[in-house]
Amino acid sequence: MSTNPQHQESSTALPEDDHILAHDVDQEPVEANRRLFEGGLVKFVALLCILYSAFHLYTLNIAPLETWSYRIIHVAGALVLGFILYAGARFVSSEEGEARHRWTTWISAAAMLPAVYALYQTLAFYQLVQGGALRIPVELETWHFGWPLLAATAISIVMSWFHQRQRSRFSVPDLVLVVCSIAVACYFLVAYNTTMRMSTGTSFAPIGISFAAVGGTALIMELTRRVAGLALVIIAMVFLVYVFAGPYLPGFLGYPGLSVQRFFSQVYTDAGILGPTTAVSSTYIILFIVFAAFLQASKVGDYFVNFAFAAAGRSRGGPAKVSIFASGLMGMINGTSAGNVVSTGSLTIPLMKKVGYSKQSAGAVEAAASTGGQIMPPIMGAGAFIMAEITGIPYSEIAIAAIIPAILYFASVYFMVDFEAAKTGMRGMREDELPNLRKLAKQAYLFIPIVILIVALFVGYSVIRAGTLATVSAAVVSWISPNKMGIRQILHALEIAAHMSIQIIVVCAAAGVIVGVISLTGVGARFSVLLLDVAATSQLLALIFAMFISILLGMGMPTTAAYAVAASVVAPGLVQLGIEPLTAHFFVFYFAVVSAITPPVALASYAAAGISGAKAMETSVASFRIGIAAFIVPFMFFYNSALLMDAGWFEIARALVTATFGVYILSGGVLGWFANVSAPWVTRILLIVAALLMIEGGLWTDLGGVGLAVVAFLSQRQRALRQAIA
Repeated sequence: MSTNPQHQESSTALPEDDHILAHDVDQEPVEANRRLFEGGLVKFVALLCILYSAFHLYTLNIAPLETWSYRIIHVAGALVLGFILYAGARFVSSEEGEARHRWTTWISAAAMLPAVYALYQTLAFYQLVQGGALRIPVELETWHFGWPLLAATAISIVMSWFHQRQRSRFSVPDLVLVVCSIAVACYFLVAYNTTMRMSTGTSFAPIGISFAAVGGTALIMELTRRVAGLALVIIAMVFLVYVFAGPYLPGFLGYPGLSVQRFFSQVYTDAGILGPTTAVSSTYIILFIVFAAFLQASKVGDYFVNFAFAAAGRSRGGPAKVSIFASGLMGMINGTSAGNVVSTGSLTIPLMKKVGYSKQSAGAVEAAASTGGQIMPPIMGAGAFIMAEITGIPYSEIAIAAIIPAILYFASVYFMVDFEAAKTGMRGMREDELPNLRKLAKQAYLFIPIVILIVALFVGYSVIRAGTLATVSAAVVSWISPNKMGIRQILHALEIAAHMSIQIIVVCAAAGVIVGVISLTGVGARFSVLLLDVAATSQLLALIFAMFISILLGMGMPTTAAYAVAASVVAPGLVQLGIEPLTAHFFVFYFAVVSAITPPVALASYAAAGISGAKAMETSVASFRIGIAAFIVPFMFFYNSALLMDAGWFEIARALVTATFGVYILSGGVLGWFANVSAPWVTRILLIVAALLMIEGGLWTDLGGVGLAVVAFLSQRQRALRQAIA
């Protein structure tokens, strides 16, 4: 396990008198419900994790598997590891003894019998298919596989909610769920031959597919609850209820209906769970998680943060500006806003409080910066890969288009931080509190893996090849650094990659259930019609409506799932409005991302509040204010496609300059500080109006915005002069 003392060693990159601040900032956080095994179990679980990561690297680079089989194994492996590592209920305290509710063990042990029997039947089915059978007898699939599987799954899931043991102990209910996960995968590997695959969604589909899909969906929902909370599970369950309640609903929500068998015979195909979200998690996401794990194992994350402190720590509000750079960079790689807050925020938030930031502001800055990492090219927290999979637009075009919007977002957060530091008179950190920049500059070669990744992507290498080269380069570069990666460190990197991947893989699978409902019921198309009706009144009103739906769908969900769902519901309607697919998907993507800092359900803000000690809602409101530009920028590139690099170089340059100036004056208006003096409400409104005028990107609106900004500047100079005289 990655929590072993041998993995908690601090970086020895530089001597202690160089004031190195970051040690293990990207260390994998240990969740409250994750087991910490002891003895031989540690090695056994580590071996499973290493094999899981190595399987993906081998399959992606050396010996490709048939697509559906590969994705089935990909999801099944995450389920097996997830149920081994994550408990379904809290652990017992030392005062409570070794266990509570011992009856759960006996009931689960009884449930093991049908689980093993269902697994055994998959072997019998395989022998039948190999013997030339075109179909498996219905009674065998129903009574000897289907019902035993569902009974074992249902009983063990419920038992796991009450089964409480010590943190170092494994549980019988979860062992049953592991067997059920393997049984589901084995059935699909047997059943999805060419003949049976063509029958999905019809009355000729084998009944066993529906049984296995119901069991598999239940297992995915339970593990999603354990690793990502209830929000995504509740949303998925609402969509599943809609499948069968839809025929009785009025208006645009109504549809003819699907039977249980027909729906579930399709939901575990490329129309649902094995569709675009799992396609991305099984290729690009898992590969870049391995890359991030290699960076973590070689202590490159520590170097990124220390370098940021050395470069920006002296400026006013220094730790907050460091947070913008470091959290943005790490968030780009690790693909989850809340997870990045936990890792880098544990260092930056206390230092921000030390130089004068309030608890709410410190947490808000970290949440906004970590969220911004999801929109930072070239990786974009895996969002770019999902967008490429869904739209068919080349990845390189998406990464290039994301450059200016990312600049605008981080520029806005920087301006907000700088204005607040000036407004409250904060200092930077003293030189004797910071790492030595000259010595850190000598280790700039640690940026080489990132550079190789970017160059390989834009030279024309496939994403898989570029990610593999970057991963190998991370190991090679470590050999000339103080933290050399030997065999032990490489195996450790593969182990923690498996840990890091479980949440995002199961979340993508759960999102696949929602995407399957949307595609199979046609509710996305009906939503598009509704959006067109709104646009007949006002296109701006339709965009605002789309914004609220994207944020609502993303609340409480990790970024990848939030975007996948919003892209299925909202983006098609925007495309039907005549908006270019790239613009429409970027519009949806941004709002799905910023749902992590949007009250009332803001996962990144809540994670930051847990570290800063502030109230969660106050922190989410503050992070919403700091990241306000993210709610404006999508409208900017809707009205001005030059911000997505879709224009000549002069238009792109002008759009970047005017938009950057726009977010600058917007930050001053929101925070109430401009031209080195606090701004009254009249001036703040003037600044906000000036910023909004620059959204459209037209020459006259830009000139109008500049004019109002000049008026506000002159007014502020007069105010500063009066204060000086007084």
